[in-house]
Amino acid sequence: MATGKVLVVMGSDSDFPVMEGCFKILKRFGVEFEAHVASAHRTPDRAIKLAKEAKDNGFKVIISAAGLAAHLGGVLAANTTLPVIGVPCKGGALNGVDALYATVQMPSGIPVATVAIDGGTNAGILACQMLALSDEGLSAELQEYKNELSDSVSARDQRLQDKIKDMEG
Repeated sequence: MATGKVLVVMGSDSDFPVMEGCFKILKRFGVEFEAHVASAHRTPDRAIKLAKEAKDNGFKVIISAAGLAAHLGGVLAANTTLPVIGVPCKGGALNGVDALYATVQMPSGIPVATVAIDGGTNAGILACQMLALSDEGLSAELQEYKNELSDSVSARDQRLQDKIKDMEG
């Protein structure tokens, strides 16, 4: 089990499909996590409480997933000194661009590290990388994961080369 826990806060349970990749990554690397639903607008007191108590509850990183106005990451970041990773979720008339801007355009002093729209998997990887700064075992597992990614690209290149070669005959 990796050192440190991750708190995942979603604006709605409808964000689960976006965050499923995050949960799979955290489980793959043995990172303990909790996931909760809290809204920056409908349950601001709950969101603030989660952020304020996160450090005392053993969390080292918070991941926030929200769509539309997407103020959740900022509310969490304003109420903790832990790093917050924002996942803007697709939806609404602007297809997630509004959520991206709301998540990434934070005022000075309230940073939210932001991944791509619907980038739940990358949020999980980034959280693991943050935890790996003080966990050599997790760092080694992440390096192996990166090696697997590299190997998969090499295998795809070889398949391409084989297809091209087969065209010649």
